[in-house]
Amino acid sequence: MSRYEEARKIYESIGVDTEKAIEKLSDVCISVHCWQGDDVIGFDNKEGLSGGIQTTGNYPGKASTPEELMQDIDKALSLIPCKKKLNLHASYAIFEEGEWVDRDSIKPKHFKKWVEFAKERNIGLDFNPTYFSHPMVKNGLTLSSPDEDVRRFWIEHGKACIRIAESFANETGVPCVINFWTPDGYKDIPADRIGPRSRFKASLDEILSIPYDKSKVFVTLESKVFGIGVESYTVGSAEFTLSYSIANGLTPLMDNGHYHPTEVVSDKISSLLLFSDKVALHVTRGVRWDSDHVVLFDDETREIAKEIIRCDALDRVFIATDYFDASINRISAWITGVRNVAKALLYALLEPSSELKKLQDSGDMTALMVMQEELKTAPFGDVWQEFLRREGVSPEYLSAVREYESKIMEVRV
Repeated sequence: MSRYEEARKIYESIGVDTEKAIEKLSDVCISVHCWQGDDVIGFDNKEGLSGGIQTTGNYPGKASTPEELMQDIDKALSLIPCKKKLNLHASYAIFEEGEWVDRDSIKPKHFKKWVEFAKERNIGLDFNPTYFSHPMVKNGLTLSSPDEDVRRFWIEHGKACIRIAESFANETGVPCVINFWTPDGYKDIPADRIGPRSRFKASLDEILSIPYDKSKVFVTLESKVFGIGVESYTVGSAEFTLSYSIANGLTPLMDNGHYHPTEVVSDKISSLLLFSDKVALHVTRGVRWDSDHVVLFDDETREIAKEIIRCDALDRVFIATDYFDASINRISAWITGVRNVAKALLYALLEPSSELKKLQDSGDMTALMVMQEELKTAPFGDVWQEFLRREGVSPEYLSAVREYESKIMEVRV
């Protein structure tokens, strides 16, 4: 008897069908962020990272052209199980030789090569306006700026991005999630908190006034506690973004690196699902004040996955990754993080949720604790290995990454 068959029987004894768990996971789509491959630089300008964004490390072999980034994404996707989408930022526009337009004037044609890339691989595309690393981020502000010219520039950028998102959905046949995040805020204590938020609200209202197909484009709004350089006040706080999303029929997005260290997104998912048809997640790993470390198979990642499964919300939650680490091999970082999201989902699918809920509802918290602890040593790893085998993905990927590094990435240095 194989190790998987033994594991299957053990899970069967507690009322869990491992075959159904594997089948469900194989149908889950994870949106993989493009910006891990080049340290969030993009291709539309030569500006360094600014506006609450910072990447540390200088591991060799970073992609610096669209062709190199696509090559690296291909390698990462080949070693990641599950269905995938590719998540782009507007700063990854690809211009023809001698052509350049600013972010307020970008069009679908500037992402033609990304659409071709996605269609050739039969995957969808998600999108993000890029409200950072640009000279029109004035005094740390964009859509909330008191300068009308600054606000107008970024409003037009938002409108352009919604049109691009709809073109992605039309071209690929897969709905596009477009996420708005701005770095707006102040380093020190402000004198006026409501003014910037009032301007931010008006800017969003104008952006969203353009017509778009809401069955094809899902607009999300992402909050943050603070960013680098805006430690004292963030315009797009959790209270603002969640309130605006619910009031305007948008999809609220939570990034689990964007809250206070003692707050957990896993506790928030069920609340949002009661008030919003869809919820979006950026799965990352916050470490103290930095929000975007490579995702691990840690407690909070597992708890986030459990909440999605316990709420029977796999079809209501958009799952995307968002992290960047330039101190280690970038492709390995991609694969490790996205695999851990999938691994956490399988771990959650192998939980006898209905039985655990019965114990809670009956008040038998003793049995609930015992069963939850016993599950921690169930043979989950054998089921994960079987899932990878069926997905045609090797459990061991470091050697493949090392070979790619030596043959492809080191040549770039």
